[in-house]
Amino acid sequence: MLIFGAGHVGRALAAALLPLPVEARLIDQRADELAQAPEGVRRILTPLPEAEIRAAPPGAAFVILTHDHALDFLLAVEALGRDDAAYVGMIGSRTKRATFSRYARQQGVSPHGLTCPIGAGRTRDKRPAVIAALTAAELLDTLLAPAEPAPVIFTLHD
Repeated sequence: MLIFGAGHVGRALAAALLPLPVEARLIDQRADELAQAPEGVRRILTPLPEAEIRAAPPGAAFVILTHDHALDFLLAVEALGRDDAAYVGMIGSRTKRATFSRYARQQGVSPHGLTCPIGAGRTRDKRPAVIAALTAAELLDTLLAPAEPAPVIFTLHD
């Protein structure tokens, strides 16, 4: 799981994922923000975060939470351009999603695989820990779901 943006929400999400059965990487261009990440979080400082998307293993999940809408859009297009991403999510509002959808189509990428807002848009609460908890649940639901639904078995009794 690659988390782009080591601001308040990115750090909160990385912390929420620490005890869970996922490998999370917190990626940012700002050393000072990465330095504030909780102990145990894998940190990646890079001037080219989109290269991390290209190098990610098949089935990776991408969560985009940067401080810059233009960078968010660049990263989301890069992630959606992969046909093997398990999840592509971006922090934002319905308005940001609509703006991104227009941008993605201009770039020749379908926006349909994007989850925005992240955390299922279940709350208007903007506290980083709340967004992180809802997003962690959404990610686990996506990543740990069986590839195919379990068969339903009916037993008839006399």
